[in-house]
Amino acid sequence: MLKRLIYLLLLFALPLLGFGKDKEQTLFEQGNTLYAKADYKGAVANYKKILDEGYQSDAVYFNLGNAYYKLGEISSALLYYEKARKLAPGDDDINFNIQFANLKTTDKIDDAPQLFLVNWWHSIILAMSVNTLSTLSILFFLLGFGSLAYYLFAQSITLKKISFYSGIVIIILGSTTIFIAGRQTAYFESHHEAIVFNASVTAKSGPDNNAKNLFVIHDGTKVTVVESNSGWIKIRLINGSEGWITLADAREI
Repeated sequence: MLKRLIYLLLLFALPLLGFGKDKEQTLFEQGNTLYAKADYKGAVANYKKILDEGYQSDAVYFNLGNAYYKLGEISSALLYYEKARKLAPGDDDINFNIQFANLKTTDKIDDAPQLFLVNWWHSIILAMSVNTLSTLSILFFLLGFGSLAYYLFAQSITLKKISFYSGIVIIILGSTTIFIAGRQTAYFESHHEAIVFNASVTAKSGPDNNAKNLFVIHDGTKVTVVESNSGWIKIRLINGSEGWITLADAREI
């Protein structure tokens, strides 16, 4: 009974874990081959073809970031590492490469302190990707309802109790994963970030070239986009400093 149920769950889950269409898979493998041969420009071209097809993948973004890093284009590397992180925030390799690439940037800005509960909550909702959470929720619901279905046919009182209460608990777990997936989506939708691409950018006190100079940032720095106004964006650094730069100075993650 248990083996059959596991096979059934895997049958539903495996399509969710596939890479994508054959064309994208072929381009991805070709890009990896070019990367292995140190043809990083060729690898970039292949990975970008996948993105041009409208396909999004943390693996493609991550490998594209790696290729740009090898080319010495740190801003582009960080842009695609951060795009990969949005799809797989709990991936250790992605987070490590972001930290490593940031060592190559000019600006070293200390993060503003946050409450322990805020950091704790963010660590929970960003521990796994939305795709992983979605897959888990499907598995939990299938297993939970399967357990409740078994409750209807169980012969002994003990098995009925076990199947009923375990089914309820597993369904609650499924609901929890859906909730966390929703919170993660809301988190990224409310955190509009960008990577600075110009070598040196002076943040202004307002969306005007004649406004007061506030601070200078450099290429590769990640900023939070607060608002936009006629070709200008108001940014916030991780230390809380705010200012205006032109839209052309940065690329949104």
